[in-house]
Amino acid sequence: MRSPDAILGTMQRLPHPEPSTIAEGSRMRVATYNIHKGVRGVGPRKRLEIHNLGLGIEALDADLVFLQEVRQFHHREARQFKRTSFGWPEQPQADFLAPEGYEVAYRTNAVTRHGEHGNALLSRWPLGEVGHHDVSDHRFEQRGLLHAAVQWNGVTVHAVVAHLGLMHSGRVRQVERIADYIAAEVPADELLVVAGDFNDWGVKLDAPMREIGLQRAIGPAQGALQQRTFPSRVPVFSLDRIYTRGFECRVTLVPHGPAWARMSDHLPLVAELELA
Repeated sequence: MRSPDAILGTMQRLPHPEPSTIAEGSRMRVATYNIHKGVRGVGPRKRLEIHNLGLGIEALDADLVFLQEVRQFHHREARQFKRTSFGWPEQPQADFLAPEGYEVAYRTNAVTRHGEHGNALLSRWPLGEVGHHDVSDHRFEQRGLLHAAVQWNGVTVHAVVAHLGLMHSGRVRQVERIADYIAAEVPADELLVVAGDFNDWGVKLDAPMREIGLQRAIGPAQGALQQRTFPSRVPVFSLDRIYTRGFECRVTLVPHGPAWARMSDHLPLVAELELA
């Protein structure tokens, strides 16, 4: 296994637009990333990537990081990687991955034989109340929403981390549940970002998301093909999405390269947002 320092050498902090082109306090950078539980490979080639993921998330330099497939604990993998050079963290993964000074929200979606996993939000800004809403479509796929109120530049931004199911019909029903949840829990006049792994292979969810008042974050000179995040080694599908209300998207980017490809089966998606 290469050390985290070796991985860091292949990364650079992602650039922001020139400060002179944006109004003071009007821009927010958000990122969404399915981290595949911090582990890659199978059998004897299975390797722990959580240390490298921490460096990658820091390099994103985002105000809000929406994470999926995050573990709070997993007894078997903790034992398996205990004696490696960079072992299983003592902290829950969300806390371990958070850059210095960030606040953390985490909620479990799925409970398994040896542990569990769920969604997390890492925030450079203070977090208020944190909620969780079950949107599972059937008992074989446990899915949920994590909702946190973020205090950003004197206003509230509602951040909802989503991880939808593998069947299209189920995803449509889950979008309906997202709509019901937003109507019940998010004031209509407040800012909203919904981001995560939508598993939308056929790119069919943009229209129903628009119907509930959420626009997909795509830069004015960009297209959906520039948001391909899966699989990470040769990305073909744009499964990871950022939808917003009250913001306009200036630009999106997907970091590529060997370091990013090895850490998860997804690449992160980053968006620069401005107040509409």
